[in-house]
Amino acid sequence: MTFLCYRIIFCNTGVFMNDQITTTRLPADTRNKLFALSRIKGKTMSDIIKEALEGYYEREENKIDSFTLGESFYGKYGSGEKDRATTYKERIKVKLSGRKA
Repeated sequence: MTFLCYRIIFCNTGVFMNDQITTTRLPADTRNKLFALSRIKGKTMSDIIKEALEGYYEREENKIDSFTLGESFYGKYGSGEKDRATTYKERIKVKLSGRKA
């Protein structure tokens, strides 16, 4: 697999003196796709990489575990029964026996 080095310029403030330069290795086919996309979009390869990284950061920041997703609902719709979690088997038996009768 052939790798090409490509220098990425990150512009935080729009002032070139504050830009940080990062070098990364890209497989030749990835670099060629990036080059083609930059020509099609009329953007620099650096701009496309910056946009891709921002999208990646957003997706990673928005990853929330299931507990956090449901946290706003916990206790919101309570039944008022304090022992509901420990008596569920008994409630199921009662409901099932009611169906058979």
